Amino acid sequence: MPAGTSSEFDLIDRYFKRPAPSALLGVGDDAAIVSPSPGMQLLMSTDMLVAGTHFFDDTDPEALGWKTLAVNVSDIAAMGATPRWALLAMALPVADEAWIAAFARGFFDCARTFGVELIGGDTTRGPMNFCVTLFGEAAAGTALMRSGANIGDDIWVSGNPGWAALGLAHLQGRCVLEGAQQTECLLALHKPQPRVALGLALQGLATAAIDVSDGFLADLGHILDASGVSANIHVDCLPLPETGAKLSADLVRDSMLAGGDDYELAFTVPPGYRDRVEELSRQLRLALTRVGSVVSRGSETIRLVGADGRPVTVKRFGYDHFR
Repeated sequence: MPAGTSSEFDLIDRYFKRPAPSALLGVGDDAAIVSPSPGMQLLMSTDMLVAGTHFFDDTDPEALGWKTLAVNVSDIAAMGATPRWALLAMALPVADEAWIAAFARGFFDCARTFGVELIGGDTTRGPMNFCVTLFGEAAAGTALMRSGANIGDDIWVSGNPGWAALGLAHLQGRCVLEGAQQTECLLALHKPQPRVALGLALQGLATAAIDVSDGFLADLGHILDASGVSANIHVDCLPLPETGAKLSADLVRDSMLAGGDDYELAFTVPPGYRDRVEELSRQLRLALTRVGSVVSRGSETIRLVGADGRPVTVKRFGYDHFR
């Protein structure tokens, strides 16, 4: 990116200082001031996106702006809460104003879509990375947590886990996607859709929930560990993409189970509420797929079962930054 001539404060004023009507004090002071709505609890989440780890250097800046906020919105959605206020800290190697303007368009497009206000942050020169801290609200005692899954609960997942991982595999040359499949998978990778409406609708219905960022199995494992239970997962129940001749079955299965970067929701619901979940799927026009059940804690946290009832083994459960 070619260097610009604007100062740090010029860039903030030009591209990131926007009205924040619900905040008592927004961008422009040493700290922001917000007041939670009466009877609501604050939820806070933070995520970092680092060049070369979470995105390629040549990623479209507008898509990157969207994703930078969306991955945090997804955390709030997973807890059945409403996203409200964001802080954005970013490091840029140089101040390319055309690039920054495109990034800001994507960021604020996501903010408008999900009702988020930017109320502060920080900018500095350095290797490119972005960190958002997001605040959400939920009525007292209603937030969904990972620790509530009960033996006998059904396990569900939204959308199409694995599509983002397939999009990444395509960009890395590990597979070839074509036509609509390529478009859908790359859109899932670059412009994930946080399931805020689903999370809110799961209040009082789901016993536990989590967003799928590091892989379905890895993230489901967090629910199981927090709840002190295990799970049986029927691998063939997972929603399969329409695979072409150039996609291997092993790659597709790995993407669905361990790929991550989907920002779909995995959640547990008592079996007596299956009709309600199916009706919710119709109302939201969002695929919700029942893929397994919660069982008592055993030697395996997750037991994978094929269509023939036999155990299925996999090479990995998800992504870990330090492995």
